[in-house]
Amino acid sequence: MKREQWNSQLGFLLAAIGSAIGLGNIWRFSYMAYSNGGGAFLIPYITALLTAGVALLILEFGIGHERIGSAPLAYAKIRKSWEWMGWWSVTFVMFGICLYYSVIISWCLNYFFYSFGLIWGDDPNQFFFQTFLSLTDGPDDIGNIRIRILTGALVVWGLNWFIVFRGLGRGIELANKIFMPLLFILMTILVLWSLFLEGAIEGVKAYLKPDFSVLLKPKVWIDAYSQIFFTLSLGFGIMIAYSSYLPRKANLSRNALLTGIINSGFSLFSGFAVFAVLGFMAVSQEIPISKVVSQSIGLAFVAYPKAVSLMPGGQIFGAIFFFSLIIAGLSSSISIVEAFSSSVVDKFAIPKKGIVTILCLFGFLGSIIFTTQGGLFWLDIADHFLTHYGLVVVGIAECILAGWLFDLYIIRKHINRISSLKLGRWWEFSIRYFIPFVLSVIVIWDLYHEITSPYEGYSWFSIISIGMGWLLGTLVTALILSFKPWKNPRILNI
Repeated sequence: MKREQWNSQLGFLLAAIGSAIGLGNIWRFSYMAYSNGGGAFLIPYITALLTAGVALLILEFGIGHERIGSAPLAYAKIRKSWEWMGWWSVTFVMFGICLYYSVIISWCLNYFFYSFGLIWGDDPNQFFFQTFLSLTDGPDDIGNIRIRILTGALVVWGLNWFIVFRGLGRGIELANKIFMPLLFILMTILVLWSLFLEGAIEGVKAYLKPDFSVLLKPKVWIDAYSQIFFTLSLGFGIMIAYSSYLPRKANLSRNALLTGIINSGFSLFSGFAVFAVLGFMAVSQEIPISKVVSQSIGLAFVAYPKAVSLMPGGQIFGAIFFFSLIIAGLSSSISIVEAFSSSVVDKFAIPKKGIVTILCLFGFLGSIIFTTQGGLFWLDIADHFLTHYGLVVVGIAECILAGWLFDLYIIRKHINRISSLKLGRWWEFSIRYFIPFVLSVIVIWDLYHEITSPYEGYSWFSIISIGMGWLLGTLVTALILSFKPWKNPRILNI
């Protein structure tokens, strides 16, 4: 079976950027910067990007391109006994992260239509948690399915299917050639619009005003490295699969650097729109900006809708904002479906269109739990464990496999032969020592806080059954898949 290829280097770059840029770029980075020293946070953030983020991204590009395969195949070509790790990453990302991620995109889809009539009214907080989600008391009570959210999830999975089903060139590449320029245009509109609002400058000052004293706090540096790791889709298996579709001549190191810089630049740029609007909101309500700042879901579905209701032309502003979130989410979700489907095609030689159809069907069915009244709690716990432990552990294992159980110089030599930016021994040092050390610190830091205080006050039963259960369940699935024989064993030969 002939392997697909990108139609152009630009198509690959836009797809990699599309995978990296997601919902967190818009609603997570700006709050993290604000709460970690404002402009001063850029110092550890850029340091993390250059010392760990780009280095690990280059590794994943190099593994996929040099070994020519999806994550399970590429790892199996390095060392057969480590095939499970490739399966684990694509499995818990596909049947974990993508399940609830599609539901969040469904929320955005609903709110896109709500924006035109400002349906959330005068109390967006009450509307989101009680009317829209109809939230139960905790994860033990899942309640009923919310039909509007379920319908939105069905549309999202339908779009995932349609784009990936069309193949690499006519599907994913074409979609990202439309999505990425459109997303940048929409975000530029939001930034320019918001900067002309009353109080916008105060919001931007709050966003970027530097507090250099925070640089002495370990947590700030840990947050910076965590954000870089999560935002670049590292450990997902996506970048390995994407780079395996490149022709033999590909500028890997330059593409990795561009992906990292554009992704981080977009995060920083979108933060202007977020905090300019929050500044406007604070001035409009005559309250300190600290009273209107919220993170993650609270920012997108409570604080922003409130601000939209207060500003002139808010309906259009709100629609553009939520449409931007939809595009950012879709460009990431299709990459997850592609990463898993390419793994199945590599190992079992199943026609891709068939596996994509089955994947999206089961993906939709798996998402249903997150469309229930208790779905937000399940989402919160699953996301915490899959990203803070699953992805980080895969990142550490990836460095051990490539750096210690394989001759890393082979990959460095391959990358340097076809790339304009040459890698030195600093890169090998980073993969072997520095990145595993940083990721280990992140895991230990999270485990310490987990043990001393259960995440968000959830019961240990919920944490173990949902969080740990999801990790172990997908790990068992990965082990089973890795023990299955390859349809074409010759594919394991380089």
